[in-house]
Amino acid sequence: MDQLSAMRVFVRVVETGNFTRAASALKMPKTTVTNMVQALETHLRTTLLNRTTRRVMVTTDGALYYERALQILSEIEELDGSMSNSQTQPSGRLRVEMAGAFADLLVIPHLCDFHQRYPQIQLDIGVGDRLVDYIAENVDCALRGGTPTDQSLVARKVGELKLRTYASPAYLQRFGYPKHPDDLAKNHISVGYLNATAGRVLTMEFCRGEEVVEIAPRYALSVNDARSYLNAVVAGIGIGQVPGFMADDLVERGTLEEILPEWECETLPLYIVYPQTRHLSNKVRVFVDWLAKLVQGLKEPHRLRDPERNTPQPVLA
Repeated sequence: MDQLSAMRVFVRVVETGNFTRAASALKMPKTTVTNMVQALETHLRTTLLNRTTRRVMVTTDGALYYERALQILSEIEELDGSMSNSQTQPSGRLRVEMAGAFADLLVIPHLCDFHQRYPQIQLDIGVGDRLVDYIAENVDCALRGGTPTDQSLVARKVGELKLRTYASPAYLQRFGYPKHPDDLAKNHISVGYLNATAGRVLTMEFCRGEEVVEIAPRYALSVNDARSYLNAVVAGIGIGQVPGFMADDLVERGTLEEILPEWECETLPLYIVYPQTRHLSNKVRVFVDWLAKLVQGLKEPHRLRDPERNTPQPVLA
């Protein structure tokens, strides 16, 4: 038995859901596909697939074997590619984890450009801001906001996002406009962002010249997802701080207003992280470089400030 070929066949059966589609994709007779999987099961002395007349179900052992086989085949593919000038045209599956807001508002709107540059890369994006088992889940890298604290990960900074402070018109009609960051801790309600790793709600930081203010927000709601956080601010539940690119369209539509514009907020660093046990493959490298240029190309909105109302006004041409 050619174990490597059998491994490839088994992976394709799992991905297609049955032997017929796998045989078609591999351009092999169905009987050959069936025999190779059976030979692999005999070699491993375990059942990888449960067959019925209508479908194929992966067993517990089969699911574990699939994840490891996928990782091994990916590494072999990367090794082969490095010997055949894949630096100029990287290829293969790239599994990336990132928060939903980064996926929806930053990465996906620009993916046509990425695929035009690298048409042979198949990008799988896992959406969420959770702890990832990179090896078991076959994740190549993750895009994370904030400075990483996990010493087992290699982190490469790809840029910074400037935070701004926002509230909805409905909220401001009820509570008025804060004149100083201290007002947020005394007379206003914020939406709390819960850092899942630290297990606490993040503070808000403001800077104006030499004056620096850090407050623990008074909140009625805290969430650990950026999209939910932004939606809560839009709903008028409280004041929030988000990167400008997430709120620009909402400000233009009048759904959000920037408040305390004369105060600078902290910046949110963006990192690509991956496990130390994995080398930085060509496909990961080109994605990181592309993402770094994308973040650096984000333009800060230029607005004149109206001190009487404390909200941004459009620049007049």
